[in-house]
Amino acid sequence: MSTDGVDTSRRRFLTASTSVVGAVGVVGVAVPFLASWQPSARAKAAGAPVEADISKLEEGGMATFEWRKQPVWVVRRTARNMKDLDTLKDQLVDPESKVPQQPEYAQNPYRSREEHPEIIVMVGICTHLGCSPTPRMEVAPADLGPDWKGGFFCPCHGSKFDLAGRVYKHVPAPTNLVVPPYKYLSDTLILIGDDTVEEGAA
Repeated sequence: MSTDGVDTSRRRFLTASTSVVGAVGVVGVAVPFLASWQPSARAKAAGAPVEADISKLEEGGMATFEWRKQPVWVVRRTARNMKDLDTLKDQLVDPESKVPQQPEYAQNPYRSREEHPEIIVMVGICTHLGCSPTPRMEVAPADLGPDWKGGFFCPCHGSKFDLAGRVYKHVPAPTNLVVPPYKYLSDTLILIGDDTVEEGAA
């Protein structure tokens, strides 16, 4: 085949240019593809600690916060609630919180930190099949009976928990509600998801 009149230098230039453009295209596709393997900023944030401002939380009140895409309840119990918790031991599966559903500092009848025993922080997910129980703060409602001192009722399968998140006997849920790691940044600000103590802190 005759190559008379063909500009070979131009052909080499076009071939090289096409190869470069193709390589750039491959890189352009590969970078987003590889980046898709990395966790997104939103995914990273899903596991990050969450600040919970409880400055407006009144006695007997409950606030809900989201941590790791789960509802976390913060309840400020009344003096009566605290006294009632001590009367329920015989009705509960694990009144002393011996099953590790909470950090060590919350392994007590109130399942709370000692600096604020009236405050309970717990994940609002039933330990049976993952439904979210309904807060039932009233005492002795007709449907829950005269012994009910306030707590949480799971409408999915009937599990019941007291105001410390402790599970009642003879219900499907096997264990108490989970208490996540948390600490107080101040009297009115809780950090949910982190309970590390800074070096030098008391």
